[in-house]
Order: sequence, then C-alpha cells, then structure tokens
Amino acid sequence: MTVTIHPSAIVDPAAKLGEGVAIGPFCVVGPDVTLGDGVRLVSHVAVDGRTSIGSGTVIYPFASIGHRPQDLKFHGEPSELIIGARNQIREHVTMNPGTEGGGMITRVGDDGLFMMGSHVAHDCIVGDHVIMANNATLGGHVTLGDYVIIGGLSAVRQFVRIGSHAMIGGMSGVENDVIPFGLVMGDRARLAGLNLVGLERRGFKKDDIHALRAAYRMLFGPEGTFAERVEEVGRDFGERALISDVLSFIRAKEARSLCQPRES
Repeated sequence: MTVTIHPSAIVDPAAKLGEGVAIGPFCVVGPDVTLGDGVRLVSHVAVDGRTSIGSGTVIYPFASIGHRPQDLKFHGEPSELIIGARNQIREHVTMNPGTEGGGMITRVGDDGLFMMGSHVAHDCIVGDHVIMANNATLGGHVTLGDYVIIGGLSAVRQFVRIGSHAMIGGMSGVENDVIPFGLVMGDRARLAGLNLVGLERRGFKKDDIHALRAAYRMLFGPEGTFAERVEEVGRDFGERALISDVLSFIRAKEARSLCQPRES
C-alpha cells in the first residue's frame, strides 16, 4: 500500500510513515513523528514532537497532537506521546507529550474515541476502549483504566486515577479517585453507584454484578471506618474477580482520597 500525501501538506522528510498512510490537505507532520500503517490525517492536522501513532488511527481536522505540554516546568526535555491503534481522534482534540516530572511519556491505548475538543494532558496514561466526550479534559498525570467513559464538559483533576469500566457523568468536576465500575457525577463529582449499564453491555455475569452491588453497599455503608469496611469486603468477597479489582485499586494508593457517595 502506498503512502498518499496531499500537495498542500508539509511532511518532514525525517518522519516515519507506515504503509497506507494518508495525509490530507494542510496537515503538518514533524521530523520525530512516526505514523503506523493505515493512519489517516483527514486535513489541517498538526502532529509534532516525539509522537508515535498506532495503525489504523484516524485524526480529524484541527487536532493538535504532540506539541509542547501546557506545563511551565517543561524545559524541552525529550519526552514522548505514544498513541495506540484504531483510535478515532476528532476535531480540535489536543494531546501532549510527557514531562520530566511524570515519567517522560503520555500514553494512549487502543480503540478509543476522543470527541471534539477533548484534551489529554502531559503524563496521562489512558487505557483501551476509552471514550472522552466533547470538551472532556484530563489534567496532567491522570490515569484512566480500560473502558472508562468521560462525559462531555467534564474535567478530571491532576493525578486522579479512574478505574476500569467507570463512567463520569457530563459536566462533572472530578477531584478524587474513582473506583473501578463506579458511576460519578456532579459539580464536584460524588459517587452515585455502579456503572450497571456498562457492566451489562460488556457481558459480565449477573451473579458477579449482584455480588459487586452487595460489596458496594457494604463498602460505602455507615458502619465502622472505611478501612474496616475494606477489610470486611475483602474477607467476604475477596475471591471474586470484580471485587478484587476494586479492592486492589483502593489499596494501591492509600494516601489518595476516593470519590464517596453524597451524604444523605
């Protein structure tokens, strides 16, 4: 498969282009960019920096990929942006490379959908099958697990972790970590239950979902301290995979705050 480059595009001769790459009108591709097989830049796309884009990814007009991070502590260090395969990156999306203060890499997984105006900041780690709706924003150093959905106009604070299969409602401000399978929403986001619709759509067994709901009620119930409830859930449900994922997430960063349900 041949590479096609529109006459109006500016592609540095040092850029590495895979088979079947298609670069549309008025795109700009820098010298340290690698485009995998079948990558398509529709038009007016700017890709720069040490950026690698996986096969089959499509990037739509006016996206800015791999340019200097929006971080005053960045001093031109040779950091990277690594984007996986088969992503759909829509109009006006911005994704920035890492920084010295965060491991030097921003990484985006496979099969994601990044809708118009969404932003992946420096040093973020984004899993597979993630959906970020229009104008959703990640601060620096955010971690998203697989199958996370971020609703439109939502913002995730720096260093926050969001567990796999969690869903963030639209127009939410997320300041604290979100457990796997959690559903959060609100001006200052609070935990509003489990992402049951997502669990059902992805084929989890009903008895596993019922057990997860029971563990959730115990974990965020009124009895005892949170640490005591975590241990109790571990004793009663720790052998179940979904609940083990939640407990591992909670225990991994004990110093960080978690999104909690709103007090009634």
